[in-house]
Amino acid sequence: MTGYERDGCCGSHPADVSRHEVCAVMTEAFLTFSRNNGNDLITPRPKLQFPGLEPGDSWCLCVGRWAEAVEAGVAPPVVLEATNEAVLDELDMETLTDNEYDPAEHDLA
Repeated sequence: MTGYERDGCCGSHPADVSRHEVCAVMTEAFLTFSRNNGNDLITPRPKLQFPGLEPGDSWCLCVGRWAEAVEAGVAPPVVLEATNEAVLDELDMETLTDNEYDPAEHDLA
């Protein structure tokens, strides 16, 4: 389960300083970028009940990491309906909609 509270929601939580509030559909490019920048989301970690992610999986990302991925040109597409609207205090709506997930348009490799 994704989300700070592992409840499947990309909600805000006072203890979540990283703000896992952007719901995105994983791509190979993003997963590689994240691993190369210190956050390996690919490798399973059974002790943490983390199965590892692969392209096509939805995951709540940190606002800052997603913004870094935008700058690097590897931002995974965003599921707007599942993204916390509080991210608008750091991200502009145009950037989010420019990266909106549409299954008919996205090749996740």
